[in-house]
Amino acid sequence: MKNKLKYAILTLFAAFICYHSSIAQQRDQQAVTIAVDLNKKTGTMYPFWAWFGHDEPNYTYMKDGKKLLAELAALSPTPVHMRVHNLLTTGDGTPALKWGSTNAYTEDANGKPVYNWRIIDSIFDTYIKLGMKPYAQIGFMPEALSSHPQPYRHHWQPGKNYNDIYTGWAYPPNDYGKWEELVYQWVKHTVNRYGKKEVESWYWEVWNEPNIDYWKGTMPEFFKMYDFAARGVKRALPTAKIGGPEVAGGSSQSGMKFLRAFIEHCISGTNYATGKTGSPLDVISFHAKGQPTIADQHVRMNMAPQLRDIAEGFKIVASYPQTKNLPIVIGESDPEGCAACGMATNPSNAYRNGTMYSSYTAASFARKYRLVDSLQVNFLGAVSWSFEFENQPWFFGFRDLATNGVDKPVLNVFRMFGMMTGDRVQVQSDRMYGVKAVIDSGIRGAKTDIGGLASKDKRSSAVMVWNYHDDDLLADAQPVSITVNGLPAGKVTLTHFRIDQEHSNSYEAWKKMGSPQNPSDAQVKELEQAGQLQTMGKPEQLKVTAGQLQLKITLPRQGVSLLKMSW
Repeated sequence: MKNKLKYAILTLFAAFICYHSSIAQQRDQQAVTIAVDLNKKTGTMYPFWAWFGHDEPNYTYMKDGKKLLAELAALSPTPVHMRVHNLLTTGDGTPALKWGSTNAYTEDANGKPVYNWRIIDSIFDTYIKLGMKPYAQIGFMPEALSSHPQPYRHHWQPGKNYNDIYTGWAYPPNDYGKWEELVYQWVKHTVNRYGKKEVESWYWEVWNEPNIDYWKGTMPEFFKMYDFAARGVKRALPTAKIGGPEVAGGSSQSGMKFLRAFIEHCISGTNYATGKTGSPLDVISFHAKGQPTIADQHVRMNMAPQLRDIAEGFKIVASYPQTKNLPIVIGESDPEGCAACGMATNPSNAYRNGTMYSSYTAASFARKYRLVDSLQVNFLGAVSWSFEFENQPWFFGFRDLATNGVDKPVLNVFRMFGMMTGDRVQVQSDRMYGVKAVIDSGIRGAKTDIGGLASKDKRSSAVMVWNYHDDDLLADAQPVSITVNGLPAGKVTLTHFRIDQEHSNSYEAWKKMGSPQNPSDAQVKELEQAGQLQTMGKPEQLKVTAGQLQLKITLPRQGVSLLKMSW
């Protein structure tokens, strides 16, 4: 009898444990709840994401460069802005990694300037024909103007010493008057070629990351170079918009110190070119980067330093009454620093080909909107320093949007953003990490970050949802329940776009082919198709009850969905 009773008790205890274990598992798999209220506007869905850039300007007018630019122009509801380095660098226009040239300025045997705009025109013509806008970078130093010209042309390759890139182009001018005249002649030429109204719609900015080795002069020498450049711009077109300083790391000590000093120079410093007080400043720029690492044999992202750079940069600009309302551009805003450092030489960059890059992009850009809301700054654009690399191995792991003319998953996030227009509206999720928490420690918790960004226009609404975690590990898909309130129609057409292992993912398609480095024409066509934004099934008509719609999806880890509703 005792044994039977003992057995019964043990059985009940085991059942109790199993029951509660089952309840715990069910709780873990209970749907994440996201609530969208279309009647609560939080801001405008201004496409600050429609800004892109790269080191190698000569890719612009090459085969794959033109193809990608056309795709970028097509996906944005407003003109896309392009920023490139090396627009004044001396050379024959032959591209290489982290190198480009235009030969815009040389000198004859008597030291007289010779201007040649042919290559720059090829670059800007490509933009203008596509309805894009140059975010025109004034730099780098032509060889004939460099105060330390030799060595000039670098031949850096991934895995080599990164400091090898900082050669004669990074030095101050040997003649500030000639430097100013070069800038004046360039801006004057653009006005003659494209018209005053067109050039007035551009932004000009001086140099790149002067707080690190991109500038081999002192801080005062940079201010002097800026002042002469600004005077050259304004002489050619008084209504032109110019700014800087494009510092690296808005939250780093050197970045904050340089940004503050630059702003104060432009407000109240003595202008080196005019002798008057202050210098023209129409746009303020700084850079923001994340910091991935390898942890336990997998990539671990870190969004914290990137968002910290943005927050601190915003705060610095807002702290001066003279600049708090000026437009801000994050001139480079990326998961890490070196676009041309592939995953073969930098294993922590292995996130770039697959859905890790796309989910990080969705989650980080949504936080930029929230930072703008909280700090009330005039945010104009965030440049994704990612484009394409001509004639390089397939899926080499560069930080690019396409490889050999085939779009990578990250480009489809920007296609999703392009369908989000009108106002931003309130989104609440019970699994979205707060901005402060991300800045403090990244997204490293036991649970993934499942959040949303939503928009409402006159006849449509869109909800972007992501399932992101800093650790690039596989995990079960998560059920998500989305409630949309405030729909003005009795019926909507729902289209569900998706980026995951099976959708909008050329990289997974390429791996299934056996990772060919010389794919056939038929394989290239298949990869091009796989690289486009794809849907989960076909659009469907759904009934709206009392202005509310309930949607249920299952979202894989590192997946991104866009739920587009039209009426």
